[in-house]
Amino acid sequence: MNQNRKIDFEQFSAVLFDLDGVLTATAKLHAICWKQMFDNYLQQKFLSTGVAFQPFDIDLDYRHYVDGKLRYEGVKSFLQSRGIELPYGSPENDPEEETVCGLGNRKNQLVGEMLAAGHVGVFEGSIKLVHYLREKKIRMAVVSASKNCEAILNAAGIAELFEERIDGKVAETYGLPGKPEPATFLKAAELLAVEPQKSVVIEDAIAGVQAGKKGGFGLVIGVDRHDDAAALRENGADLVVSDLSELLPQ
Repeated sequence: MNQNRKIDFEQFSAVLFDLDGVLTATAKLHAICWKQMFDNYLQQKFLSTGVAFQPFDIDLDYRHYVDGKLRYEGVKSFLQSRGIELPYGSPENDPEEETVCGLGNRKNQLVGEMLAAGHVGVFEGSIKLVHYLREKKIRMAVVSASKNCEAILNAAGIAELFEERIDGKVAETYGLPGKPEPATFLKAAELLAVEPQKSVVIEDAIAGVQAGKKGGFGLVIGVDRHDDAAALRENGADLVVSDLSELLPQ
């Protein structure tokens, strides 16, 4: 598909938005929390084992191993990249437990503290597009790996703009695998009663555009927030924009 930004959204029945980095400017917040959690853990690992401390790299590690994935899958993926194996544990693990779930819960605790402090912003171009789609009676859902999705939507004041929400908690309830598998997007389309081929997926994460492509969605739009437009195209984006306002009619 060419890179023409003049999209006739009315040929589609639904638009499925990722949250962090697409609607809300919380991707940086999450990246900071991931780095704080992993750096603390890796420093403890150095003190107990002598393994050289190599800090979590937001530019590389976050994008390649964590961004767009369910929290515990992100923990497992990053640890594997460092050759570290931990018991998986369970979601009920205390944040201090040295398990995959325990580390994931440590990160979630940090996010909660930052949300409580009011660190949530939105991308104005994205919200303008959402209001435009509402005027056109196009159905919309948010599809996010975050278990904090509902809290973030509420904190940003945009929860009421979407009919459905498939987030980390809902995915867990349904037993859905996270991105790059398309299951969460497919569930959102199902709940909106629309066919994937008549739905648009909008994502800023490589795992997200991979999911959109794999799910057979009618159009996959990548939002280039990390200077990786080429990677988004290579992994499934039919179109890449730097801001969703580019998709609005002039």
